[in-house]
Amino acid sequence: MPIERFRPESEFDTRERCFITELRNVPEDGACSIARARVPPGVTTELHRLRGVVEHYVILDGQGVVEVAGQPNPVARLDVVTIPAESPQRITNTGSGDLTFLCVCLPRWVPESYESLE
Repeated sequence: MPIERFRPESEFDTRERCFITELRNVPEDGACSIARARVPPGVTTELHRLRGVVEHYVILDGQGVVEVAGQPNPVARLDVVTIPAESPQRITNTGSGDLTFLCVCLPRWVPESYESLE
């Protein structure tokens, strides 16, 4: 049974103004990728969209406001946000601690799918 172990040391800073830890993103499984995102307090991520990729955020901890296609909505622990492909998106951490969430991408996220809108 293959298990992908969480490796906190693999977290990296992104131009998107958040920190990402890839949990599973391999070419052999092109159908899906999973990453953990961490947004520090008071930070808003870069406005962007994913071309050809549907993304689901699963909020693990913290609170914030997610904006999808210009519509802001508050989010908190265990909320699930569905972001259709091509939709402008960003998230703001409105809490006092880190906002962490899973990014589940269908099909898998590749750098070429990312488009900054700033």
